[in-house]
Amino acid sequence: MKPIRLPKGGLIDRSKPLSFTFDGYRYHGYAGDTLASALLGNGVRLVGRSFKYHRSRGILTAGSEEPNALVELRSDARREPNTRATVVELFDGLEAKSQNRWPSLKFDVGAVNSLLSPFLAAGFYYKTFMRPASFWEKVYEPAIRRAAGLGRASTEADPDVYEKLYAFCDVLVIGGGAAGLAAALSAGRSGARVILCDEDSVLGGRLNGDNREIGDESGSAWAYHASLSLDALPNVRVLRRTTVFGVYDSGTYGAVERVSDHLPVPVPHQPRQRLWKIVAKRAVLATGAIERPVVFGGNDRPGVMMASAVRTYLNRFAVPAGRRAAIFTGCDDAWTTAFDLLGSGVPVEAIVDMRTEIDPRLAEKASRLGARVLAGAQIVQTRGNQDLKAISVRTTDGRTSDITVDLLAMSGGWTPNLALTTHLGSRPSWSNTLAGFVPGPPPPGMTVAGAAQGSFALADALREGDAAGAAAAEATGFTMQNHRVPQADDEHIGSKPFWYVADSRSKAFVDFQNDVTSDDVALAAREGFQSVELLKRYTTLGMATDQGKTSNINGYALMAQLTGRQMSQVGTTVFRPPYTPVAIGALAGHHRGLGFKPTRLTAGHRWAEERGATFVEAGQWLRAQWFAQPGETHWLTTVSREVREVRSKVGVCDVSTLGKIDVQGNDAGAFLDRVYINMFSTLPIGKVRYGLMLREDGIVMDDGTAARFAPDHYIVSTTTANAAKVMQHLEHARQVLWPELDVQLVSVTEQWSQYSIAGPRSRLLLARLLRDSTDISDTALPYLGCIEFRWRNAPARLFRVSFSGELAYELAVPAQFGDATIRAIMEAGSEHGVVPYGTEALGVMRIEKGHAAGSELNGMTTATDLGLGRMMSRKKDFIGRALATRPGLVDPERPALIGIKPVGKTARLHGGAHFLALGAKPNTANDEGYVTSVAFSPMLGHWIGLGLIKNGLARIGEIVRAYDPVRNRDTEVEIVSPIFFDPEGTRLHG
Repeated sequence: MKPIRLPKGGLIDRSKPLSFTFDGYRYHGYAGDTLASALLGNGVRLVGRSFKYHRSRGILTAGSEEPNALVELRSDARREPNTRATVVELFDGLEAKSQNRWPSLKFDVGAVNSLLSPFLAAGFYYKTFMRPASFWEKVYEPAIRRAAGLGRASTEADPDVYEKLYAFCDVLVIGGGAAGLAAALSAGRSGARVILCDEDSVLGGRLNGDNREIGDESGSAWAYHASLSLDALPNVRVLRRTTVFGVYDSGTYGAVERVSDHLPVPVPHQPRQRLWKIVAKRAVLATGAIERPVVFGGNDRPGVMMASAVRTYLNRFAVPAGRRAAIFTGCDDAWTTAFDLLGSGVPVEAIVDMRTEIDPRLAEKASRLGARVLAGAQIVQTRGNQDLKAISVRTTDGRTSDITVDLLAMSGGWTPNLALTTHLGSRPSWSNTLAGFVPGPPPPGMTVAGAAQGSFALADALREGDAAGAAAAEATGFTMQNHRVPQADDEHIGSKPFWYVADSRSKAFVDFQNDVTSDDVALAAREGFQSVELLKRYTTLGMATDQGKTSNINGYALMAQLTGRQMSQVGTTVFRPPYTPVAIGALAGHHRGLGFKPTRLTAGHRWAEERGATFVEAGQWLRAQWFAQPGETHWLTTVSREVREVRSKVGVCDVSTLGKIDVQGNDAGAFLDRVYINMFSTLPIGKVRYGLMLREDGIVMDDGTAARFAPDHYIVSTTTANAAKVMQHLEHARQVLWPELDVQLVSVTEQWSQYSIAGPRSRLLLARLLRDSTDISDTALPYLGCIEFRWRNAPARLFRVSFSGELAYELAVPAQFGDATIRAIMEAGSEHGVVPYGTEALGVMRIEKGHAAGSELNGMTTATDLGLGRMMSRKKDFIGRALATRPGLVDPERPALIGIKPVGKTARLHGGAHFLALGAKPNTANDEGYVTSVAFSPMLGHWIGLGLIKNGLARIGEIVRAYDPVRNRDTEVEIVSPIFFDPEGTRLHG
């Protein structure tokens, strides 16, 4: 077709022409256009292909309910698939492409699927892909994967940014049409904090697409002036281009604002989209209604559109969607489309109304304007290749005649847009009066107004919106001022439900995007899939990206007719968030790439950098791995030196990253008894105890210590990697399992810096550092003791615990003093030869002492596996106790923790190697366990390791093989005690 645009009218800005491309062809539009209106204005009717049959598809609607016009926008890293052309704001340079076609939109090889439709009926995938079973991986699965989806997502990194914001208000108004504007105005004028969200770029909803009058001005002008009034109120925030997509508990709503989608590239320092989490005391839902298609033969052909959409393109965008039109309807509203077309100079060849009784006022006006009225008639067929050419109309006498048209505006009536009312589980109810589902009990605090609850008249929408806004404001403590409710002109809203032309001559589509036909619904009924839930899944009705906004009710009505039931008996499925698709980038916000889990730095990080530390990621933290000195060219040289220095003198290690949880309350001890396998309620004040925590299934979750500073106050430590998981576990136990306990938890990991000072000279260093601040003698601070004191006018804590097996202490100070503290430690220890050491040296020393850590706490080991079974208290219950006694978990043949050393002293060990008996073939049947951790021990002069092997400690002294096929190693090792160094523990006690 040639370009068609009215010479004047509409809400577009003709002074700002814009250029865009579609499938490589260049077109022109204006500021204020959508991509859909610009395509129609350029005579483009074919915009896509359907999912299953690859049938030609044109623009059906003018809003976010659009099922057909899904396009791919932009290119390269900003390529965005499956975007509805009806909501895309036109901008200069916009690139758009059609989807789901090859090699081109006009000639699509996939269209052959339409010829194969007898084999692709509802449920064909359940019946076809079952056998032969051997075809699944080789034929079926690859074919399904190739066919899945419509557009192509970019494989490049997204160059744009996304934000998350929180907002709190007294009244949230969802929808900026007549009812929504009235609600926001009344609530806003009361002084209440109001947020108004509307998915369009301009407020007004249907007022911008209809020729209506409110007071003494047009509906669109009234909406414009109302929006100016709202913008002027300081207590009102208007969020345009913002869709409320979900309703959640406690008055929480999710919304996505398309901040920069209408621009080629976001402006500097602005996100592309912004996710809002809105907490509202009250909400007014004014989302309007969705017009229903009619199910008849060829109703999917390009040129067949919703009557309200034809009106919108004509009045808002000055685009007549065709040159010769017809109307097919069973309601008064669609006649308005005929009158608007005629008023704009577009001939209306026929108004085909399925009703036999027509309002005389409508018939008289049609006659005066020269439009033929066919009452009681039905359209049974459309004709045309990739565009509508003619319709076949059957009149009341049974005769069929063809009418040449290129535009058919259809309307089966209106359905309240109630999706958000169902997000918390409420089910809609059927209204015979409206021939549609109306909201059930709305979410707490929500009021539904206007067409969303079935009040389709403009005057009713204005009145209900005003009342709902006032009531919401008053419920939050504000007083409404006297004002006049806007008055609207009269309108015709009569309607008679009509769903389906029974004897159509070709495919009659119910779900346009997923190609669900009336025959598919009939097949589902015959095969027993008559429940709406089963119908949905068997036919894919309503499972497309539009969530069945234009298809669901027609499908349910067909099922009701086929099964002889009432619509109230058939019922409906409910919607779930999101209302419209939401980009994953918007949900993630800044949490992607390195921002997905922001890297955390300890307070002593800068000091470690100055000392030349090499860092390693540990959970979300960067920790010093080792501190190389001049001349040290290999990491093992550095690590071995650090171990020797610590064991002979004194060393300091930053352990601030270990999880720290402050536990307080009268039941704090009882709570810890229930989450640890050993007792903590009996722990004396001023003492520390090592503890082990199990999951519900009896497997070890984490280990750590708990220090008691008061009868109702403990500090719990966790491993670095599991800090968040343990906190989540404890909160679940506190809030869900035992809410009756008087206990509170706070994660204080980031609030405290903590340093381990270890080695035979550690007490000397501390004495010089702390001086008279506290007594650190054996009597005052024995092994596993803890104290709180003031040091340098700040609170401090000292724990006598050791992970290295040496005399050791851990000094904790508020994080703001962390950098100064590590520098003071180094200064105080200079005369004692203090050295900093990193995680590698710490790991070597813990392996030398046989301490289980991350590699052993791998989510598969039990307390008994780790040699800690005797810690499991028999005097109390605790999480995991019951399942820890399952036969499989107490089997003596289970792999248990042991130490290993190579038979050949110079041989190197590798973690992950599997244990095999001497002479056994390397296969899974002979696998007896594996090596979990290895290290070169500078104290012993050879490699050592920890591992898990069947029947563990009973095999001390046995020689086995550590078989490593990855590195092609096969090493004989001796099973030994996991405690390699100082087994008596004399160094630990100083």
